[in-house]
Amino acid sequence: MPTSAAPRPDRIRLVVSDMDGTLLDPAGEAPADLYPLLERLHAAGITFVPASGRQRATIAATFPADRTPAHDALVIIAENGTLVTRGDEVVSLDVLDPAVVAEVVRAVRGLGTSRGGGAVLAGTRGAYVERSDAAFVDHVRTYYNELTVVDDLLAVDDRVLKVAVYDDVDSATGTLPALVHLRATHQVVVSSPHWIDVMEAGVNKGVALRRLQAELGVGPDETMVFGDYLNDVEMLDAATWSYAMADAHPDVLARARFTAPSNAEHGVVRVLAALLDDATRRSA
Repeated sequence: MPTSAAPRPDRIRLVVSDMDGTLLDPAGEAPADLYPLLERLHAAGITFVPASGRQRATIAATFPADRTPAHDALVIIAENGTLVTRGDEVVSLDVLDPAVVAEVVRAVRGLGTSRGGGAVLAGTRGAYVERSDAAFVDHVRTYYNELTVVDDLLAVDDRVLKVAVYDDVDSATGTLPALVHLRATHQVVVSSPHWIDVMEAGVNKGVALRRLQAELGVGPDETMVFGDYLNDVEMLDAATWSYAMADAHPDVLARARFTAPSNAEHGVVRVLAALLDDATRRSA
C-alpha cells in the first residue's frame, strides 16, 4: 500500500517520471519550477529521465537546451519504452513486425468512425496518420510533434516502434476488444482512458528502465519513479522508491510503494524539492 515515506537523499542517483498526468500539469504544461529543480538535481549528481508514451521529439521539446543541464546527454524513454536515447545516441530500440502493424491498422479501420478514433504509426523517423480531419490531427500533434498525414498507413516506409490507437469514448471498453487477441503474442496496453498502444512482446517502460539502470550502473534502491496510469506499472516495479500520483489509476496506487501529490499540485516537483532540501539540511 502507498505510504508517505521519503528516501534518503544521498542514496538516489536516478529519477524517472512519466509525463502526462504525472510531471505535466492538467493543461499538459511543465511546471515553471521544474527547470530550477533540474539544475539542483544535476548539481546533486542525480540523473533525471522523462518516460512517456509520447514521441521522442515531443518529449525533448519540454526540455530545451537553455533550461536543461547536460542537455546533450539528456536521457529519454519514449514511445512507452520502445525507444531509449541518451542525447543523439540510441540506447535501445524495439520495432514491430510489419505484418502486425498491418493487422492493427485493419482492425482499427474495421471499427469505423463510431468511436471517433484512429491509428497512429509511431516510426523511427516520425509519426503517421491517415485520418485527416483537423480535430483528430490537432489532438495527435499534442503527443507527436513530427507528424505526417498520409493516404494509406499500410504504404508507410518506416520502421514502426508502436501503433497507438485513439478512442474518443473509452479505450478499454471500445477499442481494446478488437485488439485484445494480440496479447497472446504482443504487448497491448491501455495507456490512458483514450489510448491503447500495441508494441513488441516484453517491451514496456519497466523493461526500458531496467536496461537503462544496467547501462548506468544504477540499482532499484538508487531509483525513484513517478507514474499515474497502467503503462507505468512495470516502471514502478523497477524502483524501490515508486510513487503513484494522488489521483492515479487505482491499480497504480495499489502497485506503488509511496504517494505524491497530484500533477495539478506539481507533485513530482514537490517530492523532489523536499528530497533535495533534506540533502541540504543533512550537509549543513
